[in-house]
Amino acid sequence: MSSHISLPPQLDSLHCQAICEEVGERLRILLDRDAPELPQHLRSLLARFAELDNVQAPSIVPAMDDLAAWSTAA
Repeated sequence: MSSHISLPPQLDSLHCQAICEEVGERLRILLDRDAPELPQHLRSLLARFAELDNVQAPSIVPAMDDLAAWSTAA
C-alpha cells in the first residue's frame, strides 16, 4: 500500500474575502442590537481587524523546494 499524503484544501483570495465580509456583516448585525458601548479590548481588536484588511497575508502554501526536500526526507 502506497503512502499518500494530501495537503489541506486552500481557499483562494476571493473566497477568503467573502468569508471575512460575511463574518463582519454578522458581527455588525449582532452588535447593533441596542448594545452598550463596546469594551476597550473589543474596540482595539476591531481596530486591529481594520488595519489587517489592508495587509497581504503570507502564503500558507509550501514552496516547491520545501515540498521536494520534504518528500525526499520521507
